[in-house]
Amino acid sequence: MKKLLSCFVVSLGIASAANAQGTQWHVIKDRIVTQWADKVDPKAPLPEYPRPLLVRSNNWINLNGLWSYAITPKSQSEPAAYEGNILVPFAVESALSGVGRTVGKDSLLWYKNTITIPSSMKNKDILLHFGAVDWQTEVFVNGKSAGKHEGGYDPFSFNITPYLKKGAKQEVAVRVWDPTDDGPQPAGKQVVKPEGIWYTPVTGIWQTVWLEAVPKVYIRSTKHTPDIDKHTISVAADVENAQDGDNLKIEVLDGATVIGQQQVGAKETAVIPLNNEKLWSPSTPFLYDLKVTLVRNNKPVDEIKSYFAMRKISMAPDANGIQRMLLNNKFLFQYGPLDQGWWPDGLYTPPTYEAMVYDVDQLKKMGFNMIRKHIKVEPATYYAYCDKAGMLLWQDMPSGDRGNGWENRPGVLDHATDKNRTPESEGYYRKEWNAIIDALYNYPSIVVWVPFNEAWGQFKTAEITEWTMKKDPSRLVNSASGGNFYPTGHIIDLHNYPHPAMPRPDLFGQKQILVLGEFGGLGLPLEGHTWQKNKNWGYQSFKNSEDMFKRYQTFTERIAQLIPLGLSAAVYTQTTDVEGEVNGFMTYDRQVDKMPVDKLREANVKLYDPALVK
Repeated sequence: MKKLLSCFVVSLGIASAANAQGTQWHVIKDRIVTQWADKVDPKAPLPEYPRPLLVRSNNWINLNGLWSYAITPKSQSEPAAYEGNILVPFAVESALSGVGRTVGKDSLLWYKNTITIPSSMKNKDILLHFGAVDWQTEVFVNGKSAGKHEGGYDPFSFNITPYLKKGAKQEVAVRVWDPTDDGPQPAGKQVVKPEGIWYTPVTGIWQTVWLEAVPKVYIRSTKHTPDIDKHTISVAADVENAQDGDNLKIEVLDGATVIGQQQVGAKETAVIPLNNEKLWSPSTPFLYDLKVTLVRNNKPVDEIKSYFAMRKISMAPDANGIQRMLLNNKFLFQYGPLDQGWWPDGLYTPPTYEAMVYDVDQLKKMGFNMIRKHIKVEPATYYAYCDKAGMLLWQDMPSGDRGNGWENRPGVLDHATDKNRTPESEGYYRKEWNAIIDALYNYPSIVVWVPFNEAWGQFKTAEITEWTMKKDPSRLVNSASGGNFYPTGHIIDLHNYPHPAMPRPDLFGQKQILVLGEFGGLGLPLEGHTWQKNKNWGYQSFKNSEDMFKRYQTFTERIAQLIPLGLSAAVYTQTTDVEGEVNGFMTYDRQVDKMPVDKLREANVKLYDPALVK
């Protein structure tokens, strides 16, 4: 696994191909930034290999860097001229983009770059990959449309080979329209007018852009499903241009040793037995390496490297008949923060890989074993790092089309309403949720899907929940975090601020896992480390770290009392401050830990005592 991961944090010696006119760029200075902002190299920002679960040789080029940009009226077919440089992949509103401008529903954001395709890619198909672009995207290659995409959180790519001209240099242009919360699409916590728990818009490219050369027949994706009860790993692949007779040779490796292999047809699923398998958990996050070779006429035509873990997430009643959340068939209390994944300098995009993993490492040091990824999807490198670090993840679907009534009390018929979304709005939600699950399916760290949060755009709850359960029966589904509640899904999830509480076990625990999906939110603004001078808030405010920790400690003591009664998990708000919210364990710029890390760890790890549950 070490060899595979090492290629994620280097660009394989290939420089960025971005060569927009001029090189002037600087971080916008009107806001706080993290310590990593100064380490951003405009010639090669975020140079890591962007797809850790499907690594194909060295034949790729990172296109992050300086591109030309323009903002035009929506009615304008193309820019009359480009206005300057933008640093891809940072959203145009961010400080690290070097632009710091809003766009809005009445305008379009344009990018342009001249890229160079090396001779090593000759006689292969050229794929242009986008990690994520918010929201509606059309890509042009040498003036011709190469494809369109709608979705702000799922990766996509186009085969641009038919649009290439003779010679090495090619022109790529990207047109983006994003109405933020003025449209029916999933937008997460972005709003046109940020305030409270709603944040700055994110428009355009916000994850890595890159080129890849592939053979005419190649492996598009793989799907890995572990079964620790049957001691097997199932592996299937989606092969582009597959023909009858094509085969997949699949090898499982523990370090350098092949411990299992099988050859199946290209459209078949391999089920490979494993003896004495090593189980993945937060304390022992062991990852097996995987090599998949596409064979035609007994000759290898494509090969990829990947990895997987042997782990199981499930539910079962305890001795008192209360449903519990199990990892590898054993109860493990899951405890971690609500994590928005926002940055003061990059907004949706961490300034560097080191910055991104810093958050995960700090949370591990604080004694957490889980993160609830809140209303956002991260770059693939984030999930791969959580796999390596042993951090459990609950993955939210980014919300959109808000406006329905919210009832946060389980079992109470009062304010709750389902959103009557238009067919267009429903379609956007379903398409993107499906794409997100497909893109993230192979990451073992993800153990829970969360389709809805606090009724934001919540619709057809039972249908969406049951579809999600059928789509991925290998994970648990937290139907509606914080309400509105329906008797569907594996979990009933209460939000309660600031102190811990839980749904009554005698009313709800026989059929669903009981969790506290949000609580806490203790606020401490620190001068010089806030996004704004005024209107900073938490659910309960403090003037010093000592008093804040004393209050926090009463929370963990109360949770320790609730676990024996049936509580399976809890989520504290939150990892860092975010814009006007000052209720993080860390300041928004990650410069200050608000409570002592060692004391947090001491309080938190007590919650994993197996003696709390019989």
